[in-house]
Amino acid sequence: MTQPTKSNRKLLTMLVLGAVGMFGFGFALVPLYDVLCDALGINGKPQNTASTYQAVVVDKSRTVTIEFVAQVQSDMSWEFKPQVNRITVHPGELTHAKFYAKNLSTKDTVGQAIPSVSPGQGAAYFNKTECFCFNQQPLAASASAELPLVFYVDPDLPESINTLTLSYTLYDITDKVGGGIKQGAAK
Repeated sequence: MTQPTKSNRKLLTMLVLGAVGMFGFGFALVPLYDVLCDALGINGKPQNTASTYQAVVVDKSRTVTIEFVAQVQSDMSWEFKPQVNRITVHPGELTHAKFYAKNLSTKDTVGQAIPSVSPGQGAAYFNKTECFCFNQQPLAASASAELPLVFYVDPDLPESINTLTLSYTLYDITDKVGGGIKQGAAK
């Protein structure tokens, strides 16, 4: 058996270093994506915990349009939609909205809604005091539910932002939570 030549060893070393570099780059993509989105103001991620509504002066001289968008993971058999597609609010006022969900399948399933706000700069000013997205949503087969959302827009929202779009994507997490419906689930 012949010894590897110097050029083969050099090639092997470069290939191994390239593979390690690509693996490291893969791990770095998520933080890089978050930094890029923050810098460009896209893919607004609202907070995932409830805000406390503090009585603020409602800015009656200004209105902001809130658009609601709902979509369901492609292989999930649920109907999911806002009860109204658009509302107009005054910054600082506490507002109630509802979404409708129905399990169209013949088995109990559990959903989880993931929100985003556009434009991304507006996400920091959109405060949810109550949201169905904070919890898993179990629905028995053929059951439906009204899902509450209570929010306010911070009066410090930049004047250049007149419309915020709140988008939810609903994912089937039944397999991740063991598939069971807890007592008290909608029927």
